[in-house]
Amino acid sequence: MIDIDNVVAGYTAEIDILRGMTLNVQKAEIVTLLGPNGCGKSTLLKTIAGFLLPRGGHVKLRGEDVSQIPVHRKIRHCGLGFVPQTENVFSALTIRENLQVGGHYMDKADCARRMDELCTLYPILRKKFDARAASMSGGERQILALARALMPRPEILLLDEPSAGLSPKVLHEVFDAIVHVRDQERVTILMVEQNAMEALRISDRAYVLSMGAVALTGRAQELLQDEKVRELYLGGRAH
Repeated sequence: MIDIDNVVAGYTAEIDILRGMTLNVQKAEIVTLLGPNGCGKSTLLKTIAGFLLPRGGHVKLRGEDVSQIPVHRKIRHCGLGFVPQTENVFSALTIRENLQVGGHYMDKADCARRMDELCTLYPILRKKFDARAASMSGGERQILALARALMPRPEILLLDEPSAGLSPKVLHEVFDAIVHVRDQERVTILMVEQNAMEALRISDRAYVLSMGAVALTGRAQELLQDEKVRELYLGGRAH
């Protein structure tokens, strides 16, 4: 579903943030990108999404080379959804209106059906349907952002730090929602996450990035159990 081959990208002509990035994500997998700040995790998501166009290598979605296609076309035509780390809901709009924004390109009847499906999947949305997003907790906002990205039924979902700013209890709820999306809708998910332990517990595989390239990859549970990996990359030993 996602194939990244030797991608080079950066924000200025002089500096490459991604330096030959290569990885893949298969259908209905949850794959996490891990690594220190500045290693290229969020830059990779932005490059896949089309906010940043690569100057080398290839980005393929569903087998099609979409390296030079901008984000608005990828969301509409390539089955892609993207949830940024911050400012990912419209606080002044209601939950209903946020979901309608996500379904902007859908016809009215299909948009209404999809909102009903997502409110069934995430009951908190129905409970607060006509309340402003500003009234929601941090975890509820993350679920709304996730649901809004799911409105057009994407096949691929990119998540940038879904646990940012959340308490441990709420973090579990958001991660459970991510697993539920994968299981119920067979969505392929690639996410950036600083909370390595929790991310690996819900992931199938992970890539550890360093200096704009892949330093390590493997099955999530194997990485969790590898003491050297935990000490070097994941912040401590197993308990």
